[in-house]
Amino acid sequence: MAVIKSENSQEWYFSSDQYILSETDDKGFIIYANDIFCEIAGYKIEKLLGQPHNIIRHPDMPRIAFKGLWDDIQSKGFWSGIVKNLRKDGGFYWVYATVLRKVHDDGSVTYLSVRRVPDKTAVTACIPLYAELKSQE
Repeated sequence: MAVIKSENSQEWYFSSDQYILSETDDKGFIIYANDIFCEIAGYKIEKLLGQPHNIIRHPDMPRIAFKGLWDDIQSKGFWSGIVKNLRKDGGFYWVYATVLRKVHDDGSVTYLSVRRVPDKTAVTACIPLYAELKSQE
């Protein structure tokens, strides 16, 4: 299965045997994106490289979710959670993301994001939670 669009909504899906991979520099600009990331996000690789990773941030995502992400990455070196992402065409897709801080031999830091198909029950639970958190912003 490749990336497919829901018949009844703007939601897009990818196969459970696929992993979305991307890497950013220490400022959050994309330096690597695999083919499935480009396909599900609706961008050609040339349009993603050099862009801030938040180019795919869906407006439904509360800011506090990303604060938690960065707090965990700084304290533990990683973060995992459910994220709703925005496609170039205005559609969306859900992922279970794990973000890892990579410290290279030269001391430079990059961030690797590995995303897979999320559990549907977890997504269903996140929808009202994220809406409540957004309403408090």
